Amino acid sequence: MAPVPFETACGLLREREGFMSESQYIRKRESRAEHGQSRDLSYPPLPEPLAVGVYDNHAHLEIADGENPMDYREHLDRAGAVGVLGAVQVGGDLETSRWSADVAAREPRLLAAVAIHPNEAPNYEAAGTLDAALAEIDELAARPRVRAIGETGLDFFRTDESGRAAQFRSFEAHIAMAKSHDLAMQIHDRDAHAEVIDTLLRVGAPERTVFHCFSGDAEMARLCADHGWYLSFAGTVTFKNAANLREALSLIPRERILVETDAPFLTPTPFRGRPNSPYLIPITLRAMAEHLETDVLALAAHVTANTERVYGSWDDEPVEPPR
Repeated sequence: MAPVPFETACGLLREREGFMSESQYIRKRESRAEHGQSRDLSYPPLPEPLAVGVYDNHAHLEIADGENPMDYREHLDRAGAVGVLGAVQVGGDLETSRWSADVAAREPRLLAAVAIHPNEAPNYEAAGTLDAALAEIDELAARPRVRAIGETGLDFFRTDESGRAAQFRSFEAHIAMAKSHDLAMQIHDRDAHAEVIDTLLRVGAPERTVFHCFSGDAEMARLCADHGWYLSFAGTVTFKNAANLREALSLIPRERILVETDAPFLTPTPFRGRPNSPYLIPITLRAMAEHLETDVLALAAHVTANTERVYGSWDDEPVEPPR
């Protein structure tokens, strides 16, 4: 009998287990067509599998993208087929943080991060609900499969000066949460490198601090490494115009390197612009290994050890029965 294609097998499994009747996602990625742009909405093919398993340390699987949006379990099934063992599912507001904590509680391939994103903090502040939102994030952070506070930080690209006070207040509250719960912290840093670092040095960074989708230069990478912070590289490290990221990658100790997708965004070359998913981690990792002139399996082993050092084991807390 001919083997069943991977995508067909996943579809049959989801149908048999009733996946399609369950809410699959709570966000939809904004279409570029709404802004007069277009992109290829098909998911890329599965890459060659990795012989040493790794983790995607930052993904947003609650966001629907592509011409055939995938349930988070299909993302993870495809990931498992190519050697990606699991992912950290990341929230950015109350709704997505609740979803992240809930799904990680019942899905053994996911851990969760919860936070109010820096671009959301001014909105909560304007509504008079930032303190209440931060209090709920603090409650979610106590759940056993929530292993990080994130993504939090500063973003001066999308938020103007009128919202920056709220961003700073929210960021410092998240730092305090990460330390009080002994959790890792995932930082969102856009056009605010100096201010993020100044804040970390002023109030004291959590023991396990990760710069999600690192976007700095070599000097910033050295500073982060000197303070024991981790740099997480996304598909952007494969972009032609990202020489600064590759230089930064070359300068930091292997013990400080993580890898992520930021799915459904930042799909690596040669599929830039198409929907992203944890199963595409091998493309980014191979590009990183090629730049570092090292064996991809050795780099995978380093990255996996680093990921588990930051977040703990995916297996050390029981998951709830499926709903």
